[in-house]
Amino acid sequence: MAGRFPHKPTRTTVRGGHLPLPSTSLTSPTSDTPVDLGLTLGPLRRGPADPTFRATRDGAVWRVTLTPDGPGTLRVSAAGGRIEAEAWGPGAAWLGETLPALLGADDDPAAFVPRHKLLLASHRRRTGLRLTRTGLVMESLIPSILEQKVTTNEAYGSWRTLVRKYGEPAPGPAPEGMYAMPDARTWTQIPSWEWHRANVDGKRSATIVRAARVAARLEEAVLMDPPAARRRLELIPGVGPWTSAETIQRSNGAPDEVTTGDLHLPGIVGWALAGDRTADDAAMLALLEPYAGQRHRAARLILLSGRVPPRRAPRMTPGDITGL
Repeated sequence: MAGRFPHKPTRTTVRGGHLPLPSTSLTSPTSDTPVDLGLTLGPLRRGPADPTFRATRDGAVWRVTLTPDGPGTLRVSAAGGRIEAEAWGPGAAWLGETLPALLGADDDPAAFVPRHKLLLASHRRRTGLRLTRTGLVMESLIPSILEQKVTTNEAYGSWRTLVRKYGEPAPGPAPEGMYAMPDARTWTQIPSWEWHRANVDGKRSATIVRAARVAARLEEAVLMDPPAARRRLELIPGVGPWTSAETIQRSNGAPDEVTTGDLHLPGIVGWALAGDRTADDAAMLALLEPYAGQRHRAARLILLSGRVPPRRAPRMTPGDITGL
C-alpha cells in the first residue's frame, strides 16, 4: 500500500545525471532590468519549509519538480549579471528547456501601465518582477486545493507532510530534506487515515483524488489560453474560480487572471486603491478594470506594497483533524 514504507533513493531517483545549463542574461526580452529571482519564483514556494523549494544563503534558489520526464532538481543563481543554472535527474533536460519561461521570458512587464500612485511606486521598486510560467498544472493545483478555506499555515503543513511521505527524494546534491511531489497515481492511493494525519478533510482530499485521476487531461491546460484553461480545471467538482485562478497564474504565467473568492484580497485591493476595506469581488474587479490584461500583476504589486487595512477581527483559528 502506498505510504506504508518510507521512500528510499532508487535508480529512478538518481539517474539522469548532471546537466549544466548555459549561462543566460538576467534581463528579459522586453526589459533591460535584471530579473529578481526571489520575486519571480517566490509564488512557487508553499511556506518556509516547503520540501520542493529552498532559497539558500548563497542566493541560490533550489526547486525540485516532477516533470513529464520524471523528477528533476534545478538550482538557479544570479552571478555577475547573468543566470547560472544546473539541473539533475531524469527531468533535467526538461527543466533546462523550460527555464526561460520559468524566469519570465514570456512575460511583458512593459505592458503594465500604472494608473494609481501606489501601483506606480510599487512597480518602480520591483522592476525585476516577472510572472513565472511553470508549464505544470498539477504542481500548482494540488497545493491550491489544500489551501481552500483553511489558514495558510494549515495548508503548508499538509503539503509538507504529504510530499515528504509520498514524494521521491530530490535527485542530485539538493539541500537535505527536499523531495519531488508524488505522481498522480500515488495521490489516488493515499489512504483516508493518512489524509487525516496530514490535517486534510474529506472534501479537499476527494477533490485532489478526482483531479489526479484525470491529471493528463488537466496538464493539457498549459497549451490553452488562460480562460479556457480555467474552464478545463473547473470541470473537476471541488475546483472553483479561486483554485483555478491560483493554479493558472503559475502554470500558464497568466497576467490577467485575478483571484476571486478570496477572503482577504478584495478588501486589500479596495483599501489600497479606494480606501474601501469592505470591497467585495465585484468592487475589486471594477477597481482593477483599468488594468485589464494585467490585473493579476496589479494585484500582485498591491500585495507587495504592504498596504493592507488595519486588522479588526482575530485571526482565523487553525483547525486540527489529525486525531480523527
